[in-house]
Amino acid sequence: MITGLIHPVAAVSTALTVVIAVAAALIFGAAGFVLGSMFRKKVAEREIGSAEEEAKRIINDSIKAAESRKREALLEVKEEIHKERTEFEQEERSRRNDLQKQERRIMQKEESLDRKLENAEKKDEQLQQRIKKNEETAKELEEIKREQTERLEKISGLTQEEAKSYLVEKLESEVTHEKAMKLRELEEKFKDEADEKARNIVSLAIQRCAADQVAETAVSVVPIPSDDMKGRIIGREGRNIRTFETMTGVDLIIDDTPDAITLSAFDPVRREIARVALEKLIVDGRIHPARIEEMVERAKREVDQTIKKEGQRAAFEAGIHNLHPEVIRLLGRMHYRTSYGQNVLVHSLEVCHIAGLLAGEIGADVALAKRAGLLHDLGKSIDHEVEGSHVQIGVDLAKKYKESPEVIHAIAAHHGDVEPQSVVACLVQAADAVSAARPGARRENMENYIKRLEKLEEIANSFEGVASSYAVQAGREIRIMAKPEQVSDDEMTLLARDLAKRIEAELDYPGQIKVNVIRETRAVEYAK
Repeated sequence: MITGLIHPVAAVSTALTVVIAVAAALIFGAAGFVLGSMFRKKVAEREIGSAEEEAKRIINDSIKAAESRKREALLEVKEEIHKERTEFEQEERSRRNDLQKQERRIMQKEESLDRKLENAEKKDEQLQQRIKKNEETAKELEEIKREQTERLEKISGLTQEEAKSYLVEKLESEVTHEKAMKLRELEEKFKDEADEKARNIVSLAIQRCAADQVAETAVSVVPIPSDDMKGRIIGREGRNIRTFETMTGVDLIIDDTPDAITLSAFDPVRREIARVALEKLIVDGRIHPARIEEMVERAKREVDQTIKKEGQRAAFEAGIHNLHPEVIRLLGRMHYRTSYGQNVLVHSLEVCHIAGLLAGEIGADVALAKRAGLLHDLGKSIDHEVEGSHVQIGVDLAKKYKESPEVIHAIAAHHGDVEPQSVVACLVQAADAVSAARPGARRENMENYIKRLEKLEEIANSFEGVASSYAVQAGREIRIMAKPEQVSDDEMTLLARDLAKRIEAELDYPGQIKVNVIRETRAVEYAK
């Protein structure tokens, strides 16, 4: 029981003790907090006071440093101003010295100019005196000249104008004589040099180039095994021959000529197609319209192949590549074309080789000269089909197939239709003349030949002082008989030169024409 009472009291006591302890702890904590706060406040006040003192010290130090820097800056500025002032004064002294020197030089120049002006005035005065003296002398000379002229007129019996005319005539005669002699001398000299050089070049080119010639013809003769074949070719009521002529465009001439039939056409390619087709029909023996059409088509293909091969052969022989295929075909067509008895393809190859050799001799472009020489007569391949001259046709074809301007110009100029403007054009022109004019190369139409000779004599007779003229040596020389009373020995040279230029300008001819002027004086008397 007692034990039971003690336990509650102990519990109360313990609780009270705990409460007291907690209260004491709170009191001591609050007292510590108050004391700490008071201590921290004092510490903060001391730190603030120390900071204010430090700030004041820093400000004072800064003010002192600024004052010191200010004094230093003022000293530097004063030194800089003093330095610049010293430099300015030195520069001013230097400029003043320069100005003084310039003033001295100007004064010296003025003195020199004054002296020169004075000398010039003296010279001008002397010159005026000389001019006056010269004028007086000229008057005296003019008077003396007049007196001497009057005396000469009295002595010679000629007036001044008559004397001038006499002197002019005499001078003209002497000048004409000297001019003719000089021209003759220069022409002989240049001719000798040019002839020798040209002879060497052309002879070398011709010796290294040779070409076969064929006869020009407008017909082809096809042999037949017997005259019975003529009837079969004509056919019933002439149907075979009509079909053949319609398909080929060639006239089939069947006459009394034994074992032969003649084909006539101006187009050589068509004539060749007809010849090949007719030979095939004769060999085959079956001649009727359907077979004729078949053989003509086959002949066309064969001739086309031949044309292509001939064009390729010509290009290969000339050593010219990268030609347009159509240009090669046109070259092949020239295999069947002739001009004045000369095969055009053979002639073109000959011109190609000669132009290349001439170009090699003088150092020109050999490849370009050969190309222009091969293509110069390209227009003749289709001149039966296209209107215009073969020159213009050739130019149009060359432009169409993108040939170079040099080749086109050479084609246009090879007959003189335009003035040659390049070395290659001149070489092609010369090579064409060499190939066409050399003996045996061409046969000329008799009518054209006679017209050329008549024109040559007509040109010669049109000159004043020509008594008569004769075209000799197949038109390669013209002999002029001059009137001796109108043409002097000195004027003969001028007459020959003018006649040669006139022939070159007005006449077309192969090769060259020699102009031979002859003047002779005869005295005739009869003994009675």
